[in-house]
Amino acid sequence: MSSKQGILFDLGEARKTDATSSTFVKNMSMPVHRWFRYSAGFSAAWVRDLLEKEWQAGRRRVLDPFAGSGTVLLEAERRGLESTGIDAHPFVARIADAKLQWRSDAAAFHHFALAALERAKDLPAVTPVYPPLISKCYSDRSLDRLDRLRRAVREQDQGLAFSQLSWLALVAILRECSPVGTASWQYILPKKNKARALDPYEAFERKVLEMRDDMRQRQSELAGPAASFVSGDARTCLGVDDGWADLVVTSPPYSNNFDYADATRLEMTFMGEIQNWGDLQDAVRNRLVRSCSQHVPDRSVDLEQTLASPALEPIAGEVADVCRKLAQVRLTKGGKKTYHLMIACYFLDMAAVWAALRRCCGSSSMVCFVLGDSAPYGVYVPVMEWMGRLALANGFKKFRFEQTRERNRKWKNRKHRVPLCEGRLWVEG
Repeated sequence: MSSKQGILFDLGEARKTDATSSTFVKNMSMPVHRWFRYSAGFSAAWVRDLLEKEWQAGRRRVLDPFAGSGTVLLEAERRGLESTGIDAHPFVARIADAKLQWRSDAAAFHHFALAALERAKDLPAVTPVYPPLISKCYSDRSLDRLDRLRRAVREQDQGLAFSQLSWLALVAILRECSPVGTASWQYILPKKNKARALDPYEAFERKVLEMRDDMRQRQSELAGPAASFVSGDARTCLGVDDGWADLVVTSPPYSNNFDYADATRLEMTFMGEIQNWGDLQDAVRNRLVRSCSQHVPDRSVDLEQTLASPALEPIAGEVADVCRKLAQVRLTKGGKKTYHLMIACYFLDMAAVWAALRRCCGSSSMVCFVLGDSAPYGVYVPVMEWMGRLALANGFKKFRFEQTRERNRKWKNRKHRVPLCEGRLWVEG
């Protein structure tokens, strides 16, 4: 790389820091954050520390273009900063929007939600008809109670904050009430059993109480302006004014074939928003940055035309070499996954994100991306370097990478033996 580009990038000497900053685990003990466990989230405690540091540096307007379930926004509100979040996943965006209603009257919400619970108990019994996924995940008794809760919450839906919060209380307990494997990641495992599944009525009441108490605690703290939230696309950042942000804190999708659309399939299926796995294509996948082979079915994209896009010019030769190698390697694999198309489309989409961020960010802004590299089919993709170069091409001044942890170092049951890492890409200007 050319030194005159001002790049501060040395993966081999990157400073290792808190390895848990990219995980959501500790958030489950924190008020409001714990209302819904989102597998793609990251550490609220780390965000809190970062926002404090950047506040002292004079940065007061925070943008999260991949807001997920709202971690950055909640912490920005807590610190008293202006903040805006964007997310393209419609169901996850609704979760974040519901969390941001924590300023509502806690006692009134409690009364409203418990009235829905009592209404559920009084509703006439019906034989709920759900897709096979739901039938496999619940006993008849649990499904009957969950269905009653769903109908009661829907009956009371007035489009207000209490309705949003009650909806969230219901979707947040769905996995706890299933006796099968419903871990907080994308796969549902009907053949794996849990030690204990919660009763839906008891779980709903407990969640409502938790939410009420969290609301009271948050409301007792000094808070700044309410965050704004847009269900939209990070590739355009529509709704954010030119030059508005002086700090961007986010975690974009990794190019590692994680299907973010599938992460809430259980909840979306139960709530009647989809009927099967295939429905996720139109309902969710078509809206997202293309980071998964499911986003780019075979022959859906012209590879050479994508690689020829001017937006990829800063990394054109290297990304073309990787994609053409993947196109050959896939022919030797049973699944023949379209990683060659995914990588080309992923970086084209992220180039659009950098262009949108350049428009939204002021001249002295700081951007922090939590992300990792990847090696589909064992072909290494230098994600952090390519991301940094796309940032520079769109007018940012310099970047550096700070490694926080190593990945893929234990080879047992791994699909390849390419060492990977995760960390923070810092982009200035």
